[in-house]
Amino acid sequence: MPSPETELRMRYTLKLSTVAVALLLTIPGWAAKTAKVEGAKPPDLELEGGRKLIYERSFGSEREVKPKRGFWNRVVDVIAGEPEFHTLVRPYSVATDSHGRIIVSDPGAGGVHIFDFAQQKYKFLDRREKGKDAMLSPQCVAVDAQDNIYVTDSDTGKIFVFSASGKYERAIGSIKGGEGYFKRPTGIAVDSAAQRIYVTDTLRDEIFMMDMQGSILQTIGKNGDGNLEFNLPTELRLDGQELIVVDAMNSRVQVLGRDGSFHSAIGKLGDSSGDLFRPKGIGVDSEDDLYIVDGAWGVVQVFNRQGDLLYYFGRRGTRPGEFQLPTGIFIDRDDRIFVVDSFNSRIQVFHYFGLKKPAKAGM
Repeated sequence: MPSPETELRMRYTLKLSTVAVALLLTIPGWAAKTAKVEGAKPPDLELEGGRKLIYERSFGSEREVKPKRGFWNRVVDVIAGEPEFHTLVRPYSVATDSHGRIIVSDPGAGGVHIFDFAQQKYKFLDRREKGKDAMLSPQCVAVDAQDNIYVTDSDTGKIFVFSASGKYERAIGSIKGGEGYFKRPTGIAVDSAAQRIYVTDTLRDEIFMMDMQGSILQTIGKNGDGNLEFNLPTELRLDGQELIVVDAMNSRVQVLGRDGSFHSAIGKLGDSSGDLFRPKGIGVDSEDDLYIVDGAWGVVQVFNRQGDLLYYFGRRGTRPGEFQLPTGIFIDRDDRIFVVDSFNSRIQVFHYFGLKKPAKAGM
């Protein structure tokens, strides 16, 4: 038999447990806090030749990365208050690294979120109140072959570089006096093999080609609406030997060679299928088709390299598969499609199952 002291302790613990459970049951919606109901999952999109696009999930909080909290952790939450979790505020750009971590720039939060679902880890990168080289408005993100993270800052005119672990390394474009060299850097892509960095300067209507130290090697483009001319270029993407640029206010995408030569242009201003109004992000799948986010219409349109519209998905709204002011997009090696649903403060994930060969136009 237990001693009187042990028996008293057991009774006290049991009583505490009963009180804790009673407290939890009196909190409205306590049991539902971990289950986010956002509406019915959209149906799979069946495409030509057995191809298919499916909706997988959406996420927007550090809470969704962490493992489910146990009973006693939730008891502590009731007594001491829940821990604060980082959430997406106004996300803009997204990329993934070689470990499958999802990296999201968030000018609304003033930093960069790193979601690691495989390891159930989360990290937030910022440089607030750092004096020299403070990061104010992170815009677009890219990673190199070593998973270093590159972030353009549209307010400071600089590019911030962090290691794969999230440690701040340096700022590219920081000049004497604290200001940045670029007027408004937005899109960024890193060519690790050639040791090159490409960045769009939206207010200059130019693309800068730099070495890894940030020295300018070449500028591409000027203001206008002709070939190799831009009107507020934003995101860009490297694909093989080509550089794909969102020419936002010309309502098109220009495909260039890495040397700055013109290859083709896709899209035009309009409000019909296949037209673009406010192109934002650009992605490329395993079949070499282009995915263009239209922020105004709330859709993603998919084109082949001849400029033919293959299909589109999404519409304006708040339910799964719907978007409000979508911006960035990234497609990983497994054809998972990450769309930044900016005004809904979330990332939506789709999965494309293709034929691994060029698709025909016309659905």
